[in-house]
Amino acid sequence: MFVHLLTLYVITLVNAQQQQLLLPGSCSFEFSTCGYTSDPNYATWTVNEEGRFITADASLMGSKDKAVLQSSELELLDWSCLRMVYQITGKGSLQLHLRPDGENFDYTLWTSEKTSDSWLIASVDLRNMSKPYQLLMEGRPGNTAGNSVAIFEIHIVPGYCIECDFEEHHLCGYSNQWNPNVNWYVGGSLARDPQSNLPDDHTMNNERGHYMYVDSVYAKKFQEVAKLLSPMTTTPMSGCLSFYYQRNQALGNYFSLLTKDELGHYEELWRPDAYATPHWRLEQVDIKAPHPLEVVFEVAFNSPRGGFVAIDDISFSQEFCHSETEPNFDPSIANCDFEEGFCEYHQERVGGSVWNRVSVKPNVYRVGDHTTGTGNFLLANTRFTSRPGYVGRLHGPVLPGNHKYCLRFYYALHGFMKIDNALALYIYDENNVAQEKIWTVSESSRDVWTEVDITYQKPMPTKMVFVTICRNFWDCGLVSLDDITVTIGDCRVTAGPLRPPPGQCNFELGDCGYTQEKKLHRGGWLRIRGQTPTSYTGPKGDHTLGVGYYMYIEASHMLPGHSSRLLTTELRGSDSPQCLVFYYHMYGSGTGVLSVFLRRHVSRHRDIRHRDSLLWRRQGEQSISWMRAMIDYDCYTKHQIIFEAIRGSSIRSDIAIDDIVFKRGPCKADAGDSIPYSGFSENFNEIEY
Repeated sequence: MFVHLLTLYVITLVNAQQQQLLLPGSCSFEFSTCGYTSDPNYATWTVNEEGRFITADASLMGSKDKAVLQSSELELLDWSCLRMVYQITGKGSLQLHLRPDGENFDYTLWTSEKTSDSWLIASVDLRNMSKPYQLLMEGRPGNTAGNSVAIFEIHIVPGYCIECDFEEHHLCGYSNQWNPNVNWYVGGSLARDPQSNLPDDHTMNNERGHYMYVDSVYAKKFQEVAKLLSPMTTTPMSGCLSFYYQRNQALGNYFSLLTKDELGHYEELWRPDAYATPHWRLEQVDIKAPHPLEVVFEVAFNSPRGGFVAIDDISFSQEFCHSETEPNFDPSIANCDFEEGFCEYHQERVGGSVWNRVSVKPNVYRVGDHTTGTGNFLLANTRFTSRPGYVGRLHGPVLPGNHKYCLRFYYALHGFMKIDNALALYIYDENNVAQEKIWTVSESSRDVWTEVDITYQKPMPTKMVFVTICRNFWDCGLVSLDDITVTIGDCRVTAGPLRPPPGQCNFELGDCGYTQEKKLHRGGWLRIRGQTPTSYTGPKGDHTLGVGYYMYIEASHMLPGHSSRLLTTELRGSDSPQCLVFYYHMYGSGTGVLSVFLRRHVSRHRDIRHRDSLLWRRQGEQSISWMRAMIDYDCYTKHQIIFEAIRGSSIRSDIAIDDIVFKRGPCKADAGDSIPYSGFSENFNEIEY
C-alpha cells in the first residue's frame, strides 16, 4: 500500500540525505532499525520486507492497543531538530515522547491523529540536555483491519526546526497555505524559464540552488494572499530570526512577517521599509515564542502585475538581533504564594492595613492556604476594619507593555451576604490611574479556593491591582488570596491546570490510567466534582480549580474498617530519588486512615510477585482544608504507588485526594509539610498574623 509513496520519497529525498549532517537517532529503516527496538511490553513494530519504513499494523497488534518504538540511549548537548516522515492510514495516532535518564515519566513532545493517503512530515525541536535520554514513538492504530501507523524516516539535524535553506526537497516542514490563484513555489534549479526575471538562489549564488517565491501573474482578485507557514514550534524559544528576501513590487504587493498561535491568532512582527530590492537583502527580526507558534511569510497582491517576493536562508539565533529590543524580562516577578512575605506586592496604607498575611492552623472551621493547607495567604479581614465603607487595594509589580499575559490566582470567600464588591481585579498604569476592570467575583462556592485565569494585553506598562470594598459591617466578610502566577501568552495555550506536565494527575480529564485493586468490600474510589453527598465530611470542591474533579471514597457505601486501593500505572524506577507530591482531604468526625504504599514488582522463578511497603500515613480528622503531602522514596525497579483509604467509625469519613505529581527528587524541604499532627487543633479558630 505504501509502494507508490516510497518511490516518490526515494526520488525526492536522496539528495537531502547526502547534504544533511545527521545526528544519532536518525534512521531511514532501509538496511536496519539503527538501534530502535520495540518495547516488549507492547505490540511490535514491523519493518517492511523491502525496507524503507516501519509500521504498527492493526492486524498484528493482537490484544495490545499500542506499539512503542524506543531508541538507544542518546545524548543531546546542542539544540537540534527532529524531522519525522510518517503516515497514518485509517484511524490511529502517533506520539513522540522523550524519556530522560533517571525519571519515571516520559515527556510528550508531539502528537498527531491526522490521517493521510500520502506521507507527512513532523518537525520537533529538541532542546539541549545535560543527561542521556531516549526517544519513543508510540503508534496506536485503530483496532479494525486496514488501520496502520508507519514511519518512513527520522532525521535529527543540528539547529532549529524553523531554519531552512530550501535545498532539501521536504522544505524543512514549511508548507504553503493553498490559494486558487497565488501560492508559494520552489524557485531556482536549471529547469526554470529562461525568460523569467526571478533571481538566482542565495545559498549557492547560482542557478542550481533553491528558494521560495510567490508571483502575481495569476492573481485575479484584489488583495489575493499567499502564506508560507513554518513548522509549529514545540518548545519555548526567543531570539533573532534572520532571512534573505528579494522584492520586485511592480504595481503593488504587500509583504509581511507574522506569527500564528494554536488558536489561529495572528500577530504582525515586520514589514519591509524598501519599495523594491533588486538583490538579496538580509533582514533580522526579534521573535519570542513562549508557547507553540508558526512563523508566517505573507504576501498580498493587488493585480496580476504586482511583481514577486522571494525568500531564502532562514536562520535563528538565541541572541536578540536588535539592541533596542526590550530585554527579555521574567514575568515571574509577579508570582507569589505569600509563604515568605508579600513578594513584589504592596497595599495602600490609607486607613490602616486591609490585606494581612496570615496562617491558619489545621482545623475544622476555616480553610487554610491553597499552597500547602498549613502555609500563608492574604486575608482581607473586612469585618474588623477601623471604619466602614473602605476600599482595600493590593498593588502588584509593574510589567512591560505590548505583551500578552496569562494571570492565574486563587481566591476564597467567607461570610458575605452580597458579593458585588467582594473582590475585583483592575489594570492600572504606572501613574496609578485605573485603566480597566478585567475581572470581578461572580456567584461561586463559599469557603473553597477557586482558580481564576485571565488573559490581557496593554500597550503601556501596567500593574495588577486587587480591590475589595466594604460598604458596611453586615455586607462584608473575609476575602482570601493565594498563589498568584503570571506567564507570557494566552492562558488557553500556556501550561495550566488543564495541561498538566508528565507524571501529574489532577483528574480533570479522567482517571489518568489509575486502576482500583479488586474490591473485596463495597465501595471504591470515585471521581466527582463539587461537594460529597454526606454532610459534614469531604471537600466542598477540588484543589485544582475549586470547581473541578477529584477522587474520594464515599463512606456511606462502605462499612467501618473496609478499605479501597487506588493504583498508579506502572512506573519504571530509577537510580535517583523520587518525589511524590499530592493533596489530601480528611474532614469528618469519623474519618479513618489514608496510607500510601510502594509496591515493588519482584520476579521469582518466572513469577512476578508484589511486595508492599508503607511510605506515609495519616489517621483521623485533619482539617477542612486540602493538605499537601510530600514523600521521598527510592526504587530501582518497576513499581506502583498505592493510595489506600480505610473507612472510619461513621459515615462522616469521606477521604479525598487530588493533584498527584511525581518528579525527580529529593522533595524540597518545607516546614508546612512535616507537621506531626493528627486530630483536632486545640483552638479551632486559630489564625496567626
